[in-house]
Amino acid sequence: MTDWLAQLEAVRGLSPKTVEAYRRDVSGYLGFLALHWGGPAGRTAIAAVTTADMRAWMAHERARGLSARSLARGLSAVKSFHAWLAEAEGLIAPAVTATRGPKAKPRLPRPVAPEAARDLMATIEAQSLEPWVAARDLAVVTLLYGCGLRISEALGLTQGDAPLTESVRIRGKGGRERMVPVLPIAREAVEHYRALCPYGPGPGAPLFLGVRGGPLNPRVVQKAMQSARMQLGLPATATPHALRHSFATHLLERGGDLRTIQELLGHASLATTQVYTGVDQVRLMEVYAAAHPKARREGA
Repeated sequence: MTDWLAQLEAVRGLSPKTVEAYRRDVSGYLGFLALHWGGPAGRTAIAAVTTADMRAWMAHERARGLSARSLARGLSAVKSFHAWLAEAEGLIAPAVTATRGPKAKPRLPRPVAPEAARDLMATIEAQSLEPWVAARDLAVVTLLYGCGLRISEALGLTQGDAPLTESVRIRGKGGRERMVPVLPIAREAVEHYRALCPYGPGPGAPLFLGVRGGPLNPRVVQKAMQSARMQLGLPATATPHALRHSFATHLLERGGDLRTIQELLGHASLATTQVYTGVDQVRLMEVYAAAHPKARREGA
């Protein structure tokens, strides 16, 4: 398993967090087999895994509270491990390949409305009594909403990336790089923060700093969002990541095409981006139900 994990990171370029998740999933799978069989799950044994063994493992995972989505991810890791075993050591387990994961309902992103996004940014800026901290928090959330960045991508920017130009190179999941346009309002927010920031680190240091001069912890941004949404009466789904969803949804509502949005978000597959069409349809039906005379009469 150590060799397989090393291959995932070195050859496939998966992030350390993804590799760790795979390790946990497969370790749990092998641990279950050892208990299920009453003996060690060695090379010969795991090559002889049966359909009944796979069903028992999946039932065990669901019984301990694992969601269908999490189980599907775990099965994906197990299949990846067995595929590597088949290629590297000739240990083929057909039952694993044939196992189908549980069907999970697609989760629609929960964006915030444009007005709520503006209110969130204004509230976040007003929360801190320290001007440079307020400017920092505003700059971060402006990048999340204005550029569709993940919070890890925004906090991964360095001093060498500043001052931001009309586009910035972002390194996303799986090491994939993309160029993202930066709106003037986002560039201005970052420059305002830099002008007030009391620290002057070198070009390789993080762009966004904590109050002690170290890298800004994502939890600080999450807490700022939590406080702002509570003040505004917004739901718990109004998180930093929801601003990324809002970026994509609002672009789609204004005529943006899926391929362009896919590139901007850094999705490896168009299928991932297509979930936003579901959000758009849901909103369309909500507007129809609220505004159409016949719908109003039927609702009454």
